[in-house]
Amino acid sequence: MGEIKRHLDNAGTGTYRIRVIHGYHGGTRIRDGIWDEFSYGRESKVKRIIMGDNQGITELILREF
Repeated sequence: MGEIKRHLDNAGTGTYRIRVIHGYHGGTRIRDGIWDEFSYGRESKVKRIIMGDNQGITELILREF
């Protein structure tokens, strides 16, 4: 999760979302870790978390369009 945190820290005002591609077979632990660490107001820059176009993608929404 350190790499994701680094991207969050470096995200400027023009960054709307961070897309994490973790896969959906072996990546479920990563997905669950993202939801545990960055949801429910635990990270002030993350407004919400959504699933991507498939189960292997999670998107951290920083700003709305």
